[in-house]
Amino acid sequence: MTDDTQEQGWATAKTLAEALPYIQRYDRETVVIKYGGHAMGEAEVARLFAADAVLLKMLGVHPVIVHGGGPQISAMLERAGVKSTFIDGLRVTDEATMEVAEMVLSGAINKEIANWITLAGKEADVRGVGLSGKDARLITVEKVTRTKKDPDSEIEKMVDLGFVGDPKRVDPKLIEALIYADEDYIPVIAPIGVAEDGQTYNINADTVAGALAGALNAKRMLLLTDVAGVLDKNGDLVRQMTVKEARAAIKDGVATGGMIPKLETAIAAVEAGVGAVVIMDGRRPHAMLVELFTEHGAGTLVCE
Repeated sequence: MTDDTQEQGWATAKTLAEALPYIQRYDRETVVIKYGGHAMGEAEVARLFAADAVLLKMLGVHPVIVHGGGPQISAMLERAGVKSTFIDGLRVTDEATMEVAEMVLSGAINKEIANWITLAGKEADVRGVGLSGKDARLITVEKVTRTKKDPDSEIEKMVDLGFVGDPKRVDPKLIEALIYADEDYIPVIAPIGVAEDGQTYNINADTVAGALAGALNAKRMLLLTDVAGVLDKNGDLVRQMTVKEARAAIKDGVATGGMIPKLETAIAAVEAGVGAVVIMDGRRPHAMLVELFTEHGAGTLVCE
């Protein structure tokens, strides 16, 4: 054994020892992870993500994963010759689009992530379980209603987004049965829900993660995306902000574009009882471990 190898061993042991207070903080606590954006577009990053999710389970954390899939849906729609229409960044989901979205989200993506987790956890028998909001009345939705101001008349008009829903009710019993089972299961949930009348709806994955985190009384919700977090007016990363500061960032225009709905999701989750929400770059290897088990964290933490 070389001196360098021996020193690496000591460095690893030191890192593990320093992580003990944080490991104890999250012992038997639920952490909801929203996995999406370009963070889930690369095979090697996906493998590392799955291995880190298994490690969380082995360290006593109960990870619950909610995934998106917008780019993959767009690619499949293009292959199928179905044209997408967007209103204020939201996809209009007609019957043909809904069929493709469910196939991609509940089928290909959901099962792939669950399988990566099962493969990564093979030695310890940690298994990924792929579900959607349609299973066991997990997510009951209501149709999304949006308004858009007419540029000529300045009158607000209703916009029909088709089969796009918001969570109306979340029943976490199935997820709780999985995470508290004697076996080591990691639930992986596709953002598809069903209305009272049985109609299937597509749901924004961030919104699903927030609603589920609230229903599970999660200690943390991690929004893994393709940006470092919330940036201030100088372009520097904001390490921590309160709900009040998050609202101010939206109002003052500090938060723009896709960061606005992420902050709105974070605010709603914290107000629903989630300990804190972290918006972070999921493309960086081991970002979840850095956030949960080190002093410095890895993104913008939104808390009460």
